[in-house]
Amino acid sequence: MSERVPSSLPLSFEFFPPKTPEGVDKLAAVRQQLYALKPAYCSVTYGAGGSTQDGTIQAVRAILAEGVDAAPHFSCIGASKASVREQLAQFAAQGIRRLVALRGDLPSGYGGFGEFRFASELVAFIRAETGDHFHIEVAAYPEMHPQARSPAADLQAFVTKVKAGANVALTQYFFNADAYFRFVDEVARQGVSIPIIPGIMPITNSTQLMRFSDACGAEIPRWVRNRLESYGDDKAAIQAFGLDVVAALCERLRDAGVPGLHFYTMNQAAPVQAICQRLGLI
Repeated sequence: MSERVPSSLPLSFEFFPPKTPEGVDKLAAVRQQLYALKPAYCSVTYGAGGSTQDGTIQAVRAILAEGVDAAPHFSCIGASKASVREQLAQFAAQGIRRLVALRGDLPSGYGGFGEFRFASELVAFIRAETGDHFHIEVAAYPEMHPQARSPAADLQAFVTKVKAGANVALTQYFFNADAYFRFVDEVARQGVSIPIIPGIMPITNSTQLMRFSDACGAEIPRWVRNRLESYGDDKAAIQAFGLDVVAALCERLRDAGVPGLHFYTMNQAAPVQAICQRLGLI
């Protein structure tokens, strides 16, 4: 792998834990390709109620062993204080110093919330138990969390998370830069000064994108949705159009001085590389 000049725009990458040995090998190859972009760190998701937690930790340990900082997603729904305390001790013992702290979604058929109802309670607990040992990232929703009562309530929930001890926020992906800029301005008026890093979703599959977006409340602009639908099953046209849209979004964000870009890679290297090529980062 050839040496690359480190990006002046901090980048980070999100992966999901593979479910098969073949998936593990594929993700290892994807990581090596993306390491050429000198990421600040990589995060690894896990499912509702920690359903893929073992795979998450295995992926995080592999990334750390490859010399790159790594953060497991850590959700609190259904957890007890004792189980979270035990997990934090295991993270510390494994050399993990960075966490993405989330409320998480209840797994299907699960009975209750456990001892934590909000991500802010998890952040406060981590700080109370471990002080400044962990660098904590939290989620932000420029277009409002789909389960929030109102934009004002969602904004207040975010401010509460930050004041509980978060270091950085990562946004849900979006395609409307104005929503991000407005969100940053609004929370700044509430006294929030931590970096709020835009989450970026490459467009490679229109059906998958629309399903994800409908579920998580990320708006696909009507003109983008119409164009994607007009391409039907033409994957090449969808990917070329998606590259234009997302690269232009990233250029606007970079020109405005955002503190970084966090890519939702879907365990694929090529779409991220193509965007970064357009940005002059490769």
